[in-house]
Amino acid sequence: MLKVFLTIVWCSMGLVVWGQTTEQEIIKTIMDSNAYTLEHLKGMGDEISKHGSLEFWSSGGLIHQVENDPEGASWDQFSLVPKHIQVITLVEGQAAVAMYYSEGSMTPKGGTHVSHYLTRVTEVFVKEDGKWKTRAAHYSPVMGGSGTSQTSTN
Repeated sequence: MLKVFLTIVWCSMGLVVWGQTTEQEIIKTIMDSNAYTLEHLKGMGDEISKHGSLEFWSSGGLIHQVENDPEGASWDQFSLVPKHIQVITLVEGQAAVAMYYSEGSMTPKGGTHVSHYLTRVTEVFVKEDGKWKTRAAHYSPVMGGSGTSQTSTN
């Protein structure tokens, strides 16, 4: 009887840890991507799903189909910081939604400087080949902040 009880307790503890895994992995993915961009002034290049990502940008405009680009986005200046990250797990280890704020300043390579970028971010993540990838995203400026100046991928 004690063995059965201990097995149930052990399995329950494992489920609690297992249930937190996706959230922790998504937060780490966001933070690692941001740290890489801060250091290298370019994206990691493997952040978008192999199927692309449908995105609404903070600059407004229509929906964009963003392809996986091994080069990644690049910046002349970048000091954005993700804040207050919340993750909703849709399917453990397979799909999740992250919602957070991104604040700072930035200048896309060859683009216009944004001195107070303050945007709400919603990203849908899927796990592909053991890594979390963005499948959809929505960026909308917070009152008093600015979005990007970009209006297209071309």
